[in-house]
Amino acid sequence: MTKTARFFEMKRQGRPIAVLTAYDAPTAKAEAEAGVDILLVGDSVGMNMLGYASEKEVTLADICHHVRAVRRGAPEAAIIADLPFLTYETPDAALASARQAIEAGADIVKFEGFRPDIVKTLVAASIDVCCHLGLEPQHHADKRFKGRSAQEAKKLVDDAIALDRVGMAMLVLELIPEEVAAEVSQAIKAPTIGIGAGRKTDGQVLVICDVLGFTSANYRHNRRYQEVGRAMEEAARAYVADVRSRVFPGEENVLHMAKEERALFLNEKP
Repeated sequence: MTKTARFFEMKRQGRPIAVLTAYDAPTAKAEAEAGVDILLVGDSVGMNMLGYASEKEVTLADICHHVRAVRRGAPEAAIIADLPFLTYETPDAALASARQAIEAGADIVKFEGFRPDIVKTLVAASIDVCCHLGLEPQHHADKRFKGRSAQEAKKLVDDAIALDRVGMAMLVLELIPEEVAAEVSQAIKAPTIGIGAGRKTDGQVLVICDVLGFTSANYRHNRRYQEVGRAMEEAARAYVADVRSRVFPGEENVLHMAKEERALFLNEKP
């Protein structure tokens, strides 16, 4: 069974798919060992790890660099790679970008918006595609709830069905009503992965930095499972205090010469 076929089977069986972002080898290793089904190297790496102001600054080189790191950390994992802003403006451009992401170690590529022409081109090249509807962080400056009106909801469902027909392997639904996500999930064959899309999708995805509480910022769709940001600051403060008070390094951290070598060394000092 291929990696993507497994997720269609999980949908058929009603087994939820757990997805988390990963940007480096240690995180990827931990997530894989924890049983995460899919690791997403998302353009969220830009603001969470690279200090960029928005997703639009992330480059294809950035994504490929982090995909390689995640692949080294989780050699057997299923990995989705985001195609960054302006790297899939045409089907040919999307194909060239996707091939670089696959070469770096991704199994599936993801892009935003209703672009059936791109799906067709990538599928024809035997590249698995994850589409992304609802809030599109690369293209929507207003990060608001999508699909709230009946008209918006109907278009979202229609777009999902059309993308499904041309062969997408997966669909991320972001910040849409639970009722709309449920309708989409029932209407298409491909597994749906929700983020802020309620409980009726075939799986869920969150950003690992949000899950770990790297910053004080929090979101309604997120659940913080740890407070790593606070722990990192506390550890750094304790380290600084120990260095300044000369408590660190302690005897247990020190390496010594053998007595005879030390005696020879001291006797040879000018």
